[in-house]
Amino acid sequence: MLRLTRSSISDDSAWKAADVELPKFDYEQVAKNTIVKPEWVHFGAGNIFRGLVANAHQKLLDSGKAVTGIIAAETFDFEMIDKVYKPYDNLTLLVLMNARGDFQKKVVSSIVEGIAADKNRGADYSRLTEVFENPSLQMASFTITEKGYSLTGPNGQYLGIVEKDIENGPEEPIHVMSIVTSLAYRRYLKGQYPMTFVSMDNCSHNGDKLKNGVVTVAKEWAKKGLVEDGFVAYLEDESKITFPLSMIDKITPRPSETVQAALLEQGIGDMDIVVTSKNTYTAPFVNAEISEYLVIEDKFTNGRPPLEEAGIIFTDRDTVNKVETMKVTTCLNPLHTALAVSGCLLGYTLIADEMKDGILRKFVEIIGYTEGLPVVVDPGILSPKKFLDEVLQERFANPFIPDTPQRIATDTSQKVGIRFGETIKSYTRRDDLDPAELTAIPLAIAVWCRYLLGVDDEGKPFTLSSDPLLETLQGHLYGVSLGETTSNVRAILQDEKLFGVPLYTIGLGDKIEGMFHEMLAGPGAVRRTLEKYLQ
Repeated sequence: MLRLTRSSISDDSAWKAADVELPKFDYEQVAKNTIVKPEWVHFGAGNIFRGLVANAHQKLLDSGKAVTGIIAAETFDFEMIDKVYKPYDNLTLLVLMNARGDFQKKVVSSIVEGIAADKNRGADYSRLTEVFENPSLQMASFTITEKGYSLTGPNGQYLGIVEKDIENGPEEPIHVMSIVTSLAYRRYLKGQYPMTFVSMDNCSHNGDKLKNGVVTVAKEWAKKGLVEDGFVAYLEDESKITFPLSMIDKITPRPSETVQAALLEQGIGDMDIVVTSKNTYTAPFVNAEISEYLVIEDKFTNGRPPLEEAGIIFTDRDTVNKVETMKVTTCLNPLHTALAVSGCLLGYTLIADEMKDGILRKFVEIIGYTEGLPVVVDPGILSPKKFLDEVLQERFANPFIPDTPQRIATDTSQKVGIRFGETIKSYTRRDDLDPAELTAIPLAIAVWCRYLLGVDDEGKPFTLSSDPLLETLQGHLYGVSLGETTSNVRAILQDEKLFGVPLYTIGLGDKIEGMFHEMLAGPGAVRRTLEKYLQ
């Protein structure tokens, strides 16, 4: 039985017999180089990092275009390091799966250190400090989720741990933004060395969010005299420190039991799926789709690895914004949301299964091709039509990516303004297009309103995904049940903050209201309404 360790992969014939691609570089030499002259530290040791970022760097190491590895630092769930990094010598078994069921297996070995960014782990934290004090460090990158950058709660006040961090200064940081600011301060004190901080999280203007988090903490410390005044100026000096924007896109879901079983069948054991005490689902393997995109603003102050040689796109800030706009407002996210809310109503638990449903496939094809592409923002470096083709034909249809409508339906109230409102806005700005002529996008909004009742198309109750506005939105629909012909859905649809556009003024409010009421007719009315408008 094969086990994922450095000593085991040295027996390359057994791994090759199991059809696993192995690293081609001298690991020992790369590890030594990294200890002496670290160039890259990454915060957030999860699946997207291991499945995309670390794999890209491995391509450089394999081809001799890089000579140091990545240091992975976990700031939130230290069990990641204890249970899936250290026991497997920081190796990852990457399993890429296409919609036809072909598996590509590869050992990723570019992560040479896995450490916990925890002040209570003296050796780990000391190493992290040493890395930041070294002039050789080129960049710190991040996949810590959007929440990781937030210093305040919903009330706009600092979170409790951030307040503590502001009081305690750079010696005892707890929040990830405080930890990073504290490490940057050590670099400043050592020699004001340049470096670049790259957020690779899937959120809008990620680099700006990261910069805001770090600079805000630094300013609060400076106010209290806990850091030198020059520190804030250092962070804001773009000849020293930069925070580029990026756009990342790759589905790396929870580890799949099907994949785990397939690996065991091929003689690869000890692939236990771990659920940590913080409810992180992880494993020594990462299962992921083949498709991937990482576009980064090329704004680095101390050099960077030549990641363009590994398929990562470097461009200007405006183009990064355009790629994100293309994906989020037209070619992927609106389709995902439409499938999420309709899937919950029609009893689906897998996006791939929805793509086998003729009417749901037509639903997203019309949103994408017919209504989205006429107003798509074309970034120039990627073809929107080809991107959309890949989303619909390969990515959403992939049964080996266990992505659920229930997960994607989370926080929909925070997304409808971007995912549908932006296309509607584009129609209102064009003389040759009339938003009132749209069909599938208003239908998607109507389906979301119907979803908010928490009753599926058979009339059975189901659990709605979490959403900060759930109580308010459901309050507007209180007492509405199947068979009704009236409701207060107008209170939702006329909320311009939700949709970013005045739906009634531009001729869509009444249309959506009508669609919503048709879906209330009784069991089966959701599907009948979809068929009526889409066929």
